[in-house]
Amino acid sequence: MVADGRRGPSERTGPVVRIAVDLNRCQGYAQCAFLAPDVFTMHGEEGLLYRPEPDEAQREKVAQAAAACPVQAILVDALDAPAGAVTGRGGAR
Repeated sequence: MVADGRRGPSERTGPVVRIAVDLNRCQGYAQCAFLAPDVFTMHGEEGLLYRPEPDEAQREKVAQAAAACPVQAILVDALDAPAGAVTGRGGAR
């Protein structure tokens, strides 16, 4: 773990959420900022700022925000945990 209590990239234990926003398509409707304010923030009237790799805890809110986008500018990708994050072999099946 990192000194402030967060997990480092190689210490993730589950799927990782990664998002991308097509800023050319985004029209600034701000539905994403309303539904997932810890991930999406409006900067001015039409500028969108976002965290490309939000915390796992934000997964549901990010999915709702992507579904609510009127122009479908948000792509959500779930990645498997890095190989180095897997601990032990031959566990219970």
